[in-house]
Order: sequence, then C-alpha cells, then structure tokens
Amino acid sequence: MRAGLLRDVPDGLTRRARGFVGTHGATVDVRPVESHRQWWLERDVPAAVIDRMAAYQRRWGGLLLPPAPQYDGGPRYLEPDAPEGSDSEGWWFEAGTQRTAVPYSFMIGPSGEFGIHANRWVPLHATVEGWGESLALAHHASRWARQITALVGDDADGVERDGCEPVAEVRGLADTWWRGADSLVALYTGEAEALDFPRGRVAVIYSGLDDWGLRGGG
Repeated sequence: MRAGLLRDVPDGLTRRARGFVGTHGATVDVRPVESHRQWWLERDVPAAVIDRMAAYQRRWGGLLLPPAPQYDGGPRYLEPDAPEGSDSEGWWFEAGTQRTAVPYSFMIGPSGEFGIHANRWVPLHATVEGWGESLALAHHASRWARQITALVGDDADGVERDGCEPVAEVRGLADTWWRGADSLVALYTGEAEALDFPRGRVAVIYSGLDDWGLRGGG
C-alpha cells in the first residue's frame, strides 16, 4: 500500500476533494482488467464494457479512502469487477468490494453513475467524482461544524431546505447535499430505495458554519 497521493490525485475534482484524496487516500495493488478480458469476452461481455472497466481502473483502481459516513463505509477500495447486464438494459460493473457484509454491491452504472445494487439499482451520484466529492465534503463539514444533527426515517423528510442551494459538485441523485446560510445538509436515500426500507433515509445537518466551513475550497 502506498499512502499520500498529493501528486497523483485524479483530475476533475474540486480543490477540497483533491486535498482530501491527496492527504487521506492511499493506493493498493489491484488485478489488471486486461488479465480477465478474454474470460469475459467468452461469456458475452461486450468489449466496450471491458474497455469502460479498464478506463475506470486506470483512473480510480486501487484508490483507498477513509470510510464513508453511510453505507457501512462504502467500498474498501476502488476496483472494477463482475460485469453484468445486457445490451438492451445496459451494463454495470462492480466499483469495489464492500468493507462489511452489507446486502448490496457498489456498482458503476451504464452511464458512469456510482450507486448500489440490491433489490434494485439505485444511482447515488452521477459520477465517481461525485462520490469522492461527497466523502470530502462530509470530512470537511464534520471538522468545522459547531453542531452535527442526524435525523432518520420520516424525520429526515422534514429537514428545512428553503433558501438552500444544491451542492453541484457532488452530482447528487439518490444522495444530495444542500448549502444554506450557515449550514450544510446531506440527504442519504440510497439504502431506503434499494432495500425498500424507509428508515434507511438519513439527513445529517452540519450547522454553525462560517464561509470557509460552507465552501472550503469547493
């Protein structure tokens, strides 16, 4: 494992996320996609899908980040594997193995979304970058907030968002971030949707933030 990625952080991230990945990230060795190409081709996985997996590995493969605040920490590290799907429905592949025994897989969707697959496919963020931005923002907000409040289930639906703006860089789908006058709000609905589990909805409110706390290089 190699720690400290300040010179090797993937591009396309905000300054905040680049600092988070560069300071707190590490890389581990992963299996090359090309070593399995012929095996997958023989099982009717299209070459274009394998090419997508190889591109994902070149950009993200082996990246190990601190645990996410939800989803039992997220993937242990990023590594493409296990393509599945069809030409009519689209193709997914595994984004990285779970840290714990959660009842879903972390997947990359047909259009590059980062999400979870259980009873159904639920994209959390429109891109892998969005997932990374969300982790970086949670880390940043938890350091600077004067108070952190978590609401679960129906209580999460009552979070006041009037006057808030979406945090665009997280590219939120099932999971979104909102910025208010002195607070950040993270809304996590992926487990609720994927598992038909309403109490899986979680809202985390980081309050008492100054301008640096609200944006922090984003």
